[in-house]
Amino acid sequence: MIEVNGLVKKFDDVTAVDNISFKVREGESFGFLGPNGAGKTTTIKMLTTLLPPTKGTAKVHGYDIIKQSDKVRECIGIIFQEPSLDERLTAYDNLYFHAALYRVPRKEIKPKIDKALSMVELKKVKNKVVNTFSGGMKRRLEIARGFLHMPKVLFLDEPTLGLDPQTRRVIWEYINGLKKDFGVTLFLTTHYMEEAEESDRVGIIHNGKIISIDSPDNMKKRIGKDTIILFDRDGNERAVRALGFDVTKTGDKLHLIVDNSEDALRKILKGDVSIDGLAIKRPTLEDVFIELTGTAIADEAGSPMELMKQAVRIKRRR
Repeated sequence: MIEVNGLVKKFDDVTAVDNISFKVREGESFGFLGPNGAGKTTTIKMLTTLLPPTKGTAKVHGYDIIKQSDKVRECIGIIFQEPSLDERLTAYDNLYFHAALYRVPRKEIKPKIDKALSMVELKKVKNKVVNTFSGGMKRRLEIARGFLHMPKVLFLDEPTLGLDPQTRRVIWEYINGLKKDFGVTLFLTTHYMEEAEESDRVGIIHNGKIISIDSPDNMKKRIGKDTIILFDRDGNERAVRALGFDVTKTGDKLHLIVDNSEDALRKILKGDVSIDGLAIKRPTLEDVFIELTGTAIADEAGSPMELMKQAVRIKRRR
């Protein structure tokens, strides 16, 4: 559904996206994971024809983003990082305006709007002005708008940025429903680990370069094993060693490094081990990112986009 080959974007002397290539399958959810300034939004702007690439090629649903930009726009939906609703209009009028821009046949507009608003549970407030909505309601309306014309690919640029955890969960229920019910291909940019975890595959981008693409589970398996933590009691260390585990003792806790925590627990429960309590620590995508880049997911002063912003500020002062 998406094919990217050698895509580059430069702003003056700053390379925001540096020769990236990847593919996204039809019906797949693809998470683009990286810190702010890594090149995620720049990539999504190129794929949605909002920004021309400096070099390279890309196709969306078989259409070239430069030569067939109108065709690309017809088959995609976008949920922008920044709010993009007209808050002086009602929810219904925002969707009507969008339908008109996408040339939805007049007789289909009302049924499509009603269906979209029902999907995100906003039909009861369709005639209310958007500036009265909460942040979560506005985001749900943007989802409805992005899906109104039934796109083949839905691009989501940090779709839950700034929302509280409960609202974020609700938003993702709607987004995952689109994928399940309609087979929409999802392209997501995020720096939230739990959102990337839900993707079929994840591409980790750092300083404009893609450094790894795989399923979240495969990424985590490559960097380490599970750790089982048991409270140390008389005879426990001897008992777990007798079961063939490598054991490290830290204070009153025993740390067992294992390939598969479920299999290991079954073995422990059959052995002569006293269990007052235990914990299981598995590698996370945060661990993967740190292993691959040496840094955590966070704003980085030296990132390409941050350098570009600094250059713009300097030019303005001049």
